[in-house]
Amino acid sequence: MITRRNFIVTTGLATTAVLARPSLAFSMEKKEIGLQLYTLRGELPKDVKTTLEKVAKAGYTTVETYGFSTKEQFWGLTPKELKKILDDNNLKAVSGHYNLGSFLYDGNTSELIASIEAAKILKSEFLTVPWVDEPFRRNIEDYKKIASRVNEAAIMCKKAGLKLAYHNHDFEFQKYDGITGYEILLKETDKDLVYFELDLYWVIHSGNDPLKLFAANPGRFKMWHVKDKDKNNNDLNTEVGSGTIDFKPLFAAAKESGMIHFFVEQENNFAVNSFDSIKSSCDFISKKLM
Repeated sequence: MITRRNFIVTTGLATTAVLARPSLAFSMEKKEIGLQLYTLRGELPKDVKTTLEKVAKAGYTTVETYGFSTKEQFWGLTPKELKKILDDNNLKAVSGHYNLGSFLYDGNTSELIASIEAAKILKSEFLTVPWVDEPFRRNIEDYKKIASRVNEAAIMCKKAGLKLAYHNHDFEFQKYDGITGYEILLKETDKDLVYFELDLYWVIHSGNDPLKLFAANPGRFKMWHVKDKDKNNNDLNTEVGSGTIDFKPLFAAAKESGMIHFFVEQENNFAVNSFDSIKSSCDFISKKLM
């Protein structure tokens, strides 16, 4: 890892080095490592305070929330109460996954309005759509409808001072008459209002190349999910740096993709326990990729 002690000291040499190594240009600008809190979905609802303390101690400075609802709020905490715990641990919730109730399917805005208010209280930058239920993504017209709803939500977010993003899995890359659902979403959404959180694992798992997506859609992928594929079972996650994904060329292309935030996520297959695993991923990223 590059430190102040061993970094190039002269301006001219520094400029040359950055031009020669795009990954260094990235490291100079992006020093924060984020965690998608869904990684700790087993621990978080039991003890939010202790869990977030451990997240900060593992080296993370930003997080992405999940699980908000008008009924349960954030694991029984109001957005204001959660913000206090985050602040106490120097953590920033720059994004959150919000299911938005039935808005994507019938246009009911009640949960969307509540989600926007929660994200504002947390002082988030992005409100992110995490998932589309299977009955509502079966053909081209379904994806066009989802894109239209996402555009509508993005306008509401902008008025509230937020940005809207869409998070993918692998199902968006299924083809319908030669076009994928993801291509429809990219084409049918307003590029000045709707951004994308690219889950690198799911893109690669679907047989696609993130670098090609970056090249075809420069600047649209403002956030990433960074999780690795287990060497023995590619259907499972593993600690970043322990699997089969080569993240170095992806991080080298961060500027082209438009990425400003990224979040480690590990949904399963923890090496020892979830806290050891998130620290292992954070350490690898800080030492090998930044």
